[in-house]
Amino acid sequence: MGFALRADSAGAPTTIAEAMAWGGPWPAAVAKELSNHAANGSWIKIPLTDLPHGRKLTKLVYVFKLKRDGTAKARLCVQGCTMVDGVDYEQTFSQTLRYSSARALFAFAASTGCNVRSIDWVAAYLQG
Repeated sequence: MGFALRADSAGAPTTIAEAMAWGGPWPAAVAKELSNHAANGSWIKIPLTDLPHGRKLTKLVYVFKLKRDGTAKARLCVQGCTMVDGVDYEQTFSQTLRYSSARALFAFAASTGCNVRSIDWVAAYLQG
Protein backbone atom coordinates (compact mmCIF):
# COMPACT_ATOMS: atom_id res chain seq x y z
CA MET A 1 0.00 0.00 0.00
CA GLY A 2 1.35 3.46 -0.87
CA PHE A 3 1.19 6.55 1.27
CA ALA A 4 1.09 10.17 0.23
CA LEU A 5 1.30 13.46 2.07
CA ARG A 6 -1.42 16.03 1.54
CA ALA A 7 -0.51 19.70 1.46
CA ASP A 8 -4.10 20.71 2.12
CA SER A 9 -6.09 19.65 5.17
CA ALA A 10 -9.35 17.90 5.88
CA GLY A 11 -12.23 20.35 6.06
CA ALA A 12 -10.49 22.78 3.73
CA PRO A 13 -11.70 23.57 0.21
CA THR A 14 -9.91 21.94 -2.70
CA THR A 15 -10.55 24.63 -5.32
CA ILE A 16 -10.74 28.41 -5.43
CA ALA A 17 -14.40 28.15 -6.42
CA GLU A 18 -15.14 26.09 -3.29
CA ALA A 19 -13.24 28.55 -1.10
CA MET A 20 -15.23 31.50 -2.37
CA ALA A 21 -18.54 29.63 -2.16
CA TRP A 22 -17.88 28.47 1.40
CA GLY A 23 -17.08 31.97 2.60
CA GLY A 24 -15.94 32.20 6.21
CA PRO A 25 -12.18 32.64 6.53
CA TRP A 26 -11.32 31.46 3.02
CA PRO A 27 -11.90 34.62 0.92
CA ALA A 28 -9.81 36.60 3.44
CA ALA A 29 -7.03 34.00 3.24
CA VAL A 30 -7.04 34.22 -0.56
CA ALA A 31 -6.98 38.04 -0.41
CA LYS A 32 -4.04 37.94 2.02
CA GLU A 33 -2.09 35.61 -0.28
CA LEU A 34 -2.70 37.85 -3.29
CA SER A 35 -1.70 40.96 -1.32
CA ASN A 36 1.55 39.23 -0.26
CA HIS A 37 2.36 38.60 -3.91
CA ALA A 38 1.45 42.17 -4.87
CA ALA A 39 3.60 43.62 -2.07
CA ASN A 40 6.59 41.49 -3.11
CA GLY A 41 6.23 42.06 -6.85
CA SER A 42 6.07 38.34 -7.58
CA TRP A 43 4.63 38.91 -11.02
CA ILE A 44 3.29 41.50 -13.41
CA LYS A 45 0.05 41.30 -15.36
CA ILE A 46 0.28 41.27 -19.13
CA PRO A 47 -2.47 41.04 -21.71
CA LEU A 48 -2.86 37.57 -23.21
CA THR A 49 -2.02 39.12 -26.59
CA ASP A 50 1.48 39.99 -25.28
CA LEU A 51 2.29 36.34 -24.57
CA PRO A 52 5.28 35.42 -26.77
CA HIS A 53 4.52 33.17 -29.74
CA GLY A 54 4.83 29.49 -28.90
CA ARG A 55 4.68 30.07 -25.13
CA LYS A 56 2.05 28.68 -22.78
CA LEU A 57 0.80 30.10 -19.52
CA THR A 58 1.98 28.29 -16.41
CA LYS A 59 -0.85 26.77 -14.41
CA LEU A 60 -1.52 28.12 -10.92
CA VAL A 61 -3.30 26.16 -8.21
CA TYR A 62 -4.38 27.03 -4.68
CA VAL A 63 -3.57 24.90 -1.65
CA PHE A 64 -5.80 25.49 1.37
CA LYS A 65 -5.05 24.53 4.95
CA LEU A 66 -6.69 24.91 8.33
CA LYS A 67 -3.98 25.66 10.88
CA ARG A 68 -4.05 24.19 14.39
CA ASP A 69 -5.11 27.53 15.84
CA GLY A 70 -8.19 27.59 13.57
CA THR A 71 -6.94 30.17 11.09
CA ALA A 72 -7.14 29.55 7.38
CA LYS A 73 -4.16 29.63 5.04
CA ALA A 74 -4.26 29.83 1.25
CA ARG A 75 -1.15 29.42 -0.91
CA LEU A 76 -1.02 30.15 -4.61
CA CYS A 77 1.36 27.65 -6.19
CA VAL A 78 2.75 27.45 -9.69
CA GLN A 79 3.04 24.10 -11.41
CA GLY A 80 6.84 24.21 -11.51
CA CYS A 81 7.30 20.94 -13.40
CA THR A 82 6.10 22.70 -16.55
CA MET A 83 8.63 25.55 -16.31
CA VAL A 84 11.93 25.77 -18.21
CA ASP A 85 15.11 27.18 -16.62
CA GLY A 86 16.24 30.36 -18.35
CA VAL A 87 12.90 30.76 -20.09
CA ASP A 88 10.26 30.80 -17.36
CA TYR A 89 12.58 31.68 -14.48
CA GLU A 90 16.15 32.81 -13.90
CA GLN A 91 16.51 32.34 -10.16
CA THR A 92 17.71 29.16 -8.51
CA PHE A 93 15.82 27.11 -5.97
CA SER A 94 16.92 26.80 -2.37
CA GLN A 95 15.26 24.00 -0.47
CA THR A 96 13.76 24.70 2.94
CA LEU A 97 14.94 22.94 6.07
CA ARG A 98 14.24 19.22 5.90
CA TYR A 99 12.18 17.68 8.69
CA SER A 100 15.01 15.32 9.67
CA SER A 101 17.46 18.26 9.88
CA ALA A 102 15.08 20.20 12.13
CA ARG A 103 14.68 17.18 14.40
CA ALA A 104 18.47 16.82 14.65
CA LEU A 105 18.88 20.51 15.53
CA PHE A 106 16.18 20.32 18.21
CA ALA A 107 17.68 17.12 19.63
CA PHE A 108 21.10 18.80 19.82
CA ALA A 109 19.57 21.86 21.51
CA ALA A 110 17.76 19.66 24.04
CA SER A 111 20.86 17.61 24.85
CA THR A 112 23.03 20.71 25.38
CA GLY A 113 20.41 22.73 27.27
CA CYS A 114 20.04 25.42 24.60
CA ASN A 115 16.91 27.53 24.28
CA VAL A 116 15.19 27.49 20.90
CA ARG A 117 13.13 30.35 19.52
CA SER A 118 11.04 30.21 16.38
CA ILE A 119 9.31 32.83 14.28
CA ASP A 120 6.51 32.66 11.75
CA TRP A 121 7.65 34.84 8.87
CA VAL A 122 4.63 35.89 6.80
CA ALA A 123 5.13 34.88 3.17
CA ALA A 124 8.68 33.62 3.86
CA TYR A 125 8.54 31.66 0.59
CA LEU A 126 8.49 35.00 -1.26
CA GLN A 127 11.65 36.25 0.45
CA GLY A 128 14.32 35.02 -1.98
